[in-house]
Amino acid sequence: MSEWKSICAVSDIPVLGSRRVQRAKGPQVALFRTADDQVYALLDRCPHKAGPLSQGIVFGKAVACPLHNWTIGLDTGCAREPDEGSTPKFTVKVEQGQVLLSQQELDTVAIDLEPVKAGPCTRAHC
Repeated sequence: MSEWKSICAVSDIPVLGSRRVQRAKGPQVALFRTADDQVYALLDRCPHKAGPLSQGIVFGKAVACPLHNWTIGLDTGCAREPDEGSTPKFTVKVEQGQVLLSQQELDTVAIDLEPVKAGPCTRAHC
């Protein structure tokens, strides 16, 4: 098995946006692209209330969680003060315009966590 998995082209990720990567187990991974075309990867799960970071607003080298506006550093996965906590980050390699992620990290990092469920509530009492 190759150590690196080709995910997509950098151009497939919107500038100041994100793209999600499905995994066999655990929450998805969110790829983020900054204004200067740097690419970062974090678990698509805010450390506060497990909000989907891929649906947040990217600015500078951070993303704002769409649920409670926590700011998470794309380069560290750490919440910015005064908030505390972190979300796992993934190693990203960009070669010839292609985004690659570590297959070993995809297979092992945070696979014990439940995937984030976003969308309308399906319970009768919502």
